[in-house]
Amino acid sequence: MKTTAQIKKNYQFIKFQKLVIVSLLIGFLSAFLGITLKKMTEHYEEIFFHQANVNPYFYILFPVFGLSVIYFLREYVFKKKENKGIKEVFESTNSKTKNLPSYKIPSHTINGLLTVIFGGSTGIEVSTVVATATIGSVAHQKENVFRQYKTELICAGVAAGITALFSSPIAGILFALEVISRKVTRAFVIANLIAVSIAFGLLTILKEEPLFAVSITTWHLRAIPYIILLGILAGINSVYLTKCVLFFKSQFAKISKHYHKIIIGSVILSASLFIFPQLYGEGYHAIKNIIISGNNQLPLTLTLAFTFIGILILKPIVTSVTLASGGDGGVFAPSLFIGAFLGILLASILNTFFDTQILPINFMVIGMAAMLSASIHAPFTAIFLVCGLTNNYTLFFPILAACLISKYTAKMIYPKTVYTFAPTV
Repeated sequence: MKTTAQIKKNYQFIKFQKLVIVSLLIGFLSAFLGITLKKMTEHYEEIFFHQANVNPYFYILFPVFGLSVIYFLREYVFKKKENKGIKEVFESTNSKTKNLPSYKIPSHTINGLLTVIFGGSTGIEVSTVVATATIGSVAHQKENVFRQYKTELICAGVAAGITALFSSPIAGILFALEVISRKVTRAFVIANLIAVSIAFGLLTILKEEPLFAVSITTWHLRAIPYIILLGILAGINSVYLTKCVLFFKSQFAKISKHYHKIIIGSVILSASLFIFPQLYGEGYHAIKNIIISGNNQLPLTLTLAFTFIGILILKPIVTSVTLASGGDGGVFAPSLFIGAFLGILLASILNTFFDTQILPINFMVIGMAAMLSASIHAPFTAIFLVCGLTNNYTLFFPILAACLISKYTAKMIYPKTVYTFAPTV
């Protein structure tokens, strides 16, 4: 009896050892991929965006070139293999037999990079999520002992990837929990804690700076009613974004010739970039410009109002067109972008017409979190992700309130996200 118990104990210890080792490996590879993709995207997006600003004809050339290259890569390099984005991660975790094939690591990494640097109005976050989830999926297939840990290892890859992009281990784990797994097991805790620790350690060694250098020192209780209003508006805007993505994807699916999709998508994207260059790529450059040039008093002028309203209307459309015409990405970066401009616009309106004296930079940060929370229905991910982006937790409680309000506002209007919507056949 003792011998049987001892064998069982030794087997469990060996399983634990192997889980730790594979989590270390997944964490390092996923973080390395995420950091590399982020650095390459930032570098080349800046170069191409500068060239487009100098010569606006590139606003026409870049989108059609980028979408065409992605099409040929999918057609001839990746052999017309399916690409459903993050929905494939859900399908894999919900199935015992369906796994993420290894080609998704290079395909989403390359296509995500090409989409953004050539002006596609989306981000690399979902591309990173699918690629790092695939790292976890491939690892789980290598040994029989990992078969029962499929979801946990996929989540470990995703958590490490999100940590690498946003410098927030908590956001990485919460995204894996809220969006992918939705349940906690002991293996989930072990694998994800190890993976994000490795990812954060790599960030520390490389001395990665927060994406947005924001100076936030205080917030006032008198701003709570306006924060609630911002949460409601973010919820409404997130539904507009979701509906746009679903509508354009369904409409473009009716177009049989892919080069027609590329031409139509490029025309819409190029025209929008001519009017509002802020829509180029991820749009983080526009947010950084606001932070650099902005101050705590941002009076609402006609030009500012036109620009911000135009951006809020067009961003969901150009994001949807980018994805529908073959671009690789998702709604992560667009949500942060829309939320930032929504927060600044609301603060400017309130200060100009009602003399509320609220801080626009605070509302920009709160708006980013609220919009992301409503778009992916993951409020706690949004909270820690945005706090990690700015490396500042001063606004934790107003962000918490806005994120919860925005999520439930969005769910009341439309219960689905672009991740959970399943078209009826």
